[in-house]
Amino acid sequence: MLVRLGEGLTGAERRVALVVDTLFGNREIVSKTVGPQVSSVQGVSGGTILPDGRVVLILDAPALVTNRARRIAVEAALPAEVAAAPLSDERQTIMVVDDSITIRRVTERLLDRAGFRVVLAKDGLDAMAQLQTERPAVMLLDIEMPRADGFEVATFVRNNERLKALPIIMITSRSGEKHRERARQIGVNRYVIKPYQEEQLLSEVRDMLDGQ
Repeated sequence: MLVRLGEGLTGAERRVALVVDTLFGNREIVSKTVGPQVSSVQGVSGGTILPDGRVVLILDAPALVTNRARRIAVEAALPAEVAAAPLSDERQTIMVVDDSITIRRVTERLLDRAGFRVVLAKDGLDAMAQLQTERPAVMLLDIEMPRADGFEVATFVRNNERLKALPIIMITSRSGEKHRERARQIGVNRYVIKPYQEEQLLSEVRDMLDGQ
């Protein structure tokens, strides 16, 4: 099955072939939402009920392709010997993941003044690549970012045996219950709404460190 997608991670148009067992042709369906356990699975966009009563999941082909491309990009970004290197045991390192350079620099200065070592990631893919060699004590994570968003990064962390206990503070302008619930389902520790007070952020970070 041939799929034509828009711009990918490299900025170029992509033509992708998906291998499937059988093609049954086109069908008109009514897409229905699925529960949080199923919707959290990468590449599942919903479900439907066929005329014979069978329940069928609806796959999002672009999401499947993009997810695989991200994994390949992370693996290719690091030489094998680096990817296999043990993570640092530094407990006072804070990773700041945000696509805004202004937010990254302001947060870096704040944490630096408070005595922390700061690691910056410009987006989700950059964060996942750096986590192969960094073991921060706390991660400050934005939601809306290119290449890989905050939910994808948080899911990556929680599914990684060496990183799954890493405290995550999600910092975002998204205040709706929908985003909060998704963060809770993934296992995000704290949810902070922008704009925030500097002392509020430092208090959240210190609480996470005290809990380790």
